[in-house]
Amino acid sequence: MIDTVPEYVIELRQAVKSYGEGEAETFALRGVDLQIAQGEFVAIMGPSGSGKSTAMNIIGCLDTPSDGHYLFQGVDVGSLSRDQRAILRRNYIGFIFQGFNLLGKTSAIENVELPLLYRGVPAHERHAMAMEALRSVGLEHVAHHTPGELSGGQQQRVAIARAIVTRPLVLLADEPTGNLDTAKSIEVMELLQSFNREKGITIIMVTHEHDMASYAKRTIHFRDGQIDTIRETKGHP
Repeated sequence: MIDTVPEYVIELRQAVKSYGEGEAETFALRGVDLQIAQGEFVAIMGPSGSGKSTAMNIIGCLDTPSDGHYLFQGVDVGSLSRDQRAILRRNYIGFIFQGFNLLGKTSAIENVELPLLYRGVPAHERHAMAMEALRSVGLEHVAHHTPGELSGGQQQRVAIARAIVTRPLVLLADEPTGNLDTAKSIEVMELLQSFNREKGITIIMVTHEHDMASYAKRTIHFRDGQIDTIRETKGHP
């Protein structure tokens, strides 16, 4: 996006997010400073209403700060138009959700192809890239199965394949193991960890589960719209 490589891929500078005016004004974020370097694996934790989801929405270019700044690769996202933010989101950020968000009557490979379809990638190239992404999560053999024919763990791996098929710079994961049992959760976390370590994808994950957060190299706790603590870890195992 720019000629020089910035120190951080993600940076919040005194980011504030408020709703309403006057006495009715409420604050979701209260002057948050956060820096995430390229290639980090960060877990974000905190109770409901702590501001972690608001911070993730801003990082994912789904929202903008009311005050302060959000820089993505050194570019102030607040200075971009809505269309420019959509292009940034489409080209540089992948999303994984707790609820999988797969199209129920569409095959696994067609679900994975969707982000490429929005980019206008030709069909033959789109198909090859989607199959490669499915192969990377170990699911090329179920490429033509619909979500209803897959287990919960398989559905989440299809969702991960869809998120990485565009080869994003940053992967945002919102409670990616929230609907999975322990064994499937570990499979998903080991998969995310491998993408971080082997492909250098920056991963930012919201989770309520300390066991899952242990896979990250840094855990950031939010409370009352601010960063409460930051803990460095070695990453599991």
